[in-house]
Amino acid sequence: MKKQLYILAICAASLLTACCGTSKLPQEIRQYFNVPAEWQGDFGDLRSPLVFENGDTVRTAEQWALRREEIKNYWHSKMGQWPEIIYNQPLTKLDTVQLEEGIIRHRVRFMWTPNEQTEGYLLVPTATKCPKPAAIVVFYEPETALGMEEGLKYGPHRDFAIQLARRGFVALSIGTTETSISRTYSIRYPSKGNETVEPLSMLGYAAANAYEALALEESVNPEKVAIVGHSYGGKWAMFASCLYEKFACSAWGDPGIVFSEEKGGYVNYWEPWYLGSLGTYDYMKAEGHNLHELHALMAPRPFLVSGGYSDEPKQWRALNHSVEVNKLLGYKERVGMTNRELHAPNPEANEVIYKFFEYHLK
Repeated sequence: MKKQLYILAICAASLLTACCGTSKLPQEIRQYFNVPAEWQGDFGDLRSPLVFENGDTVRTAEQWALRREEIKNYWHSKMGQWPEIIYNQPLTKLDTVQLEEGIIRHRVRFMWTPNEQTEGYLLVPTATKCPKPAAIVVFYEPETALGMEEGLKYGPHRDFAIQLARRGFVALSIGTTETSISRTYSIRYPSKGNETVEPLSMLGYAAANAYEALALEESVNPEKVAIVGHSYGGKWAMFASCLYEKFACSAWGDPGIVFSEEKGGYVNYWEPWYLGSLGTYDYMKAEGHNLHELHALMAPRPFLVSGGYSDEPKQWRALNHSVEVNKLLGYKERVGMTNRELHAPNPEANEVIYKFFEYHLK
């Protein structure tokens, strides 16, 4: 078994070092992917992900592949193991409309857990050739990402799906509508009160199934699929992309990228709809684990933190750990962060997300 794991790890290392190029980012967004001078070399009090549980240090890409599996397996063991991924499940199209010139909107349905269906919207631009890059957008409900009136109660500048579709991306918008209405949030599997997987991890699992369904669309290039979300959706996008390797890149909108009780309700991983159902939050805090370990699972896939109130510039201390992992693998400019004062997104921060996706996916 150990020999098989090692062989798998070597293969994973080869894929990691071959999946992306090292071309420089466009000048207009490059500044956000270079550690500010104030935070260079500052790793805070976070344990390096480049150290095995037994204390050995990771020094090669092959060793990182083994350490990466160790981190991933550890978090799954604490949060609860995912059910089997649902493959070969096409999106069921319920109705189709011309949303605006050059964009078709399908209302779609698919199984995102073994016992639960969800509905969302698939936006397909018609002016560009297939296969196209794509993005999954996650939030409390799927209407907000389309700029629909039903979602406007959350505020402006959260319409990522329609904005990406206008830029030539296929966009799948999904959300936890029913539990958001009931204020129980997230996905309780197999049922509320009988959870076997932390709800935030189940959101990542649901997004993995969304990826598999979206990847079957003829219009989509399955190797060029991103995931993005803001706040609740930012946490969702972070866990999904870190735990499921098929996402090519991701953007996390002010989710709170480290455990921080000083931010109150914005970085509330202790809630039962995040990591509080099975006690994962309390355990991880007590044992000195933190979310930077999950960030490291992205390497060398690029990610961007669209930081606001929850994620200030000082969070580079967490991101520096992922920068170091990428450096070991021979990559740079794979970890980025923008910053604004408020939690709410704004046009300037969103434009960086769109440029980031355009560069890495188009």
